[in-house]
Amino acid sequence: MASVDECRQALLDLAARLDANAETRGRLDLDRTLACRIPDLDAAFHGRLADGRLVDITDGDDPRAKIALVANSDDLIAVVAGRLDVTRAVATRQVTIKANPFDLLKLRKLL
Repeated sequence: MASVDECRQALLDLAARLDANAETRGRLDLDRTLACRIPDLDAAFHGRLADGRLVDITDGDDPRAKIALVANSDDLIAVVAGRLDVTRAVATRQVTIKANPFDLLKLRKLL
Protein backbone atom coordinates (compact mmCIF):
# COMPACT_ATOMS: atom_id res chain seq x y z
CA MET A 1 0.00 0.00 0.00
CA ALA A 2 1.32 3.39 -1.00
CA SER A 3 1.36 6.33 1.40
CA VAL A 4 -0.72 9.50 1.30
CA ASP A 5 2.42 11.46 0.36
CA GLU A 6 3.10 9.11 -2.58
CA CYS A 7 -0.48 9.57 -3.80
CA ARG A 8 -0.22 13.35 -3.43
CA GLN A 9 3.01 13.29 -5.44
CA ALA A 10 1.41 11.11 -8.12
CA LEU A 11 -1.37 13.68 -8.53
CA LEU A 12 1.16 16.50 -8.70
CA ASP A 13 3.09 14.55 -11.35
CA LEU A 14 -0.13 14.04 -13.30
CA ALA A 15 -0.86 17.77 -13.06
CA ALA A 16 2.61 18.58 -14.40
CA ARG A 17 2.20 16.13 -17.28
CA LEU A 18 -1.25 17.50 -18.19
CA ASP A 19 0.14 21.03 -18.04
CA ALA A 20 3.00 20.14 -20.39
CA ASN A 21 0.63 18.42 -22.82
CA ALA A 22 -2.09 21.08 -22.74
CA GLU A 23 -0.45 23.19 -25.43
CA THR A 24 0.02 20.33 -27.89
CA ARG A 25 -3.48 18.88 -27.35
CA GLY A 26 -5.25 22.14 -27.91
CA ARG A 27 -7.78 23.74 -25.62
CA LEU A 28 -10.12 21.31 -23.89
CA ASP A 29 -13.44 22.91 -23.01
CA LEU A 30 -13.80 21.40 -19.56
CA ASP A 31 -13.90 23.26 -16.27
CA ARG A 32 -15.00 20.94 -13.48
CA THR A 33 -14.21 20.26 -9.87
CA LEU A 34 -12.48 16.94 -9.27
CA ALA A 35 -12.23 14.72 -6.22
CA CYS A 36 -9.78 11.84 -5.94
CA ARG A 37 -10.78 9.39 -3.23
CA ILE A 38 -8.40 6.73 -1.94
CA PRO A 39 -10.41 4.32 0.21
CA ASP A 40 -7.56 2.07 1.39
CA LEU A 41 -5.86 5.10 2.97
CA ASP A 42 -9.09 6.80 4.01
CA ALA A 43 -7.76 9.87 2.21
CA ALA A 44 -8.90 12.22 -0.51
CA PHE A 45 -7.68 15.13 -2.59
CA HIS A 46 -9.53 17.65 -4.65
CA GLY A 47 -8.78 20.17 -7.32
CA ARG A 48 -10.10 21.49 -10.59
CA LEU A 49 -9.78 20.49 -14.21
CA ALA A 50 -9.53 23.63 -16.30
CA ASP A 51 -8.64 23.76 -19.99
CA GLY A 52 -6.96 20.36 -19.89
CA ARG A 53 -4.97 21.17 -16.78
CA LEU A 54 -5.28 19.86 -13.22
CA VAL A 55 -4.96 22.82 -10.85
CA ASP A 56 -5.46 23.76 -7.21
CA ILE A 57 -4.80 20.28 -5.81
CA THR A 58 -5.35 20.20 -2.05
CA ASP A 59 -5.93 17.61 0.65
CA GLY A 60 -9.47 16.64 1.58
CA ASP A 61 -12.59 15.54 -0.19
CA ASP A 62 -15.05 17.66 -2.11
CA PRO A 63 -18.39 15.88 -1.89
CA ARG A 64 -19.85 18.31 -4.45
CA ALA A 65 -17.17 17.61 -7.08
CA LYS A 66 -18.55 17.15 -10.57
CA ILE A 67 -15.98 14.41 -11.32
CA ALA A 68 -14.90 11.81 -8.78
CA LEU A 69 -12.07 9.35 -9.24
CA VAL A 70 -11.97 6.47 -6.76
CA ALA A 71 -8.96 4.15 -6.61
CA ASN A 72 -6.84 2.34 -4.07
CA SER A 73 -3.42 3.89 -3.52
CA ASP A 74 -1.39 1.35 -5.51
CA ASP A 75 -3.80 1.49 -8.45
CA LEU A 76 -3.73 5.29 -8.50
CA ILE A 77 0.05 5.34 -8.59
CA ALA A 78 0.16 2.61 -11.27
CA VAL A 79 -2.29 4.51 -13.50
CA VAL A 80 -0.42 7.80 -13.16
CA ALA A 81 2.94 6.09 -13.76
CA GLY A 82 1.59 4.34 -16.86
CA ARG A 83 2.02 0.82 -15.48
CA LEU A 84 -1.76 0.30 -15.49
CA ASP A 85 -3.87 1.28 -18.48
CA VAL A 86 -6.67 3.57 -17.31
CA THR A 87 -9.22 2.04 -19.71
CA ARG A 88 -8.44 -1.44 -18.42
CA ALA A 89 -8.48 -0.20 -14.82
CA VAL A 90 -11.93 1.30 -15.29
CA ALA A 91 -13.22 -1.80 -17.09
CA THR A 92 -12.01 -4.05 -14.25
CA ARG A 93 -13.26 -1.58 -11.62
CA GLN A 94 -9.84 -1.02 -10.12
CA VAL A 95 -10.55 2.64 -10.80
CA THR A 96 -13.99 4.23 -10.81
CA ILE A 97 -14.72 7.54 -12.49
CA LYS A 98 -18.03 9.17 -11.64
CA ALA A 99 -19.02 11.92 -14.03
CA ASN A 100 -21.76 12.76 -16.45
CA PRO A 101 -21.44 11.04 -19.85
CA PHE A 102 -20.48 14.22 -21.69
CA ASP A 103 -17.65 14.90 -19.24
CA LEU A 104 -16.44 11.30 -19.61
CA LEU A 105 -16.16 11.81 -23.37
CA LYS A 106 -14.11 14.96 -22.84
CA LEU A 107 -11.93 13.22 -20.25
CA ARG A 108 -10.94 10.62 -22.83
CA LYS A 109 -9.00 13.34 -24.63
CA LEU A 110 -6.84 13.80 -21.55
CA LEU A 111 -6.01 10.11 -21.19
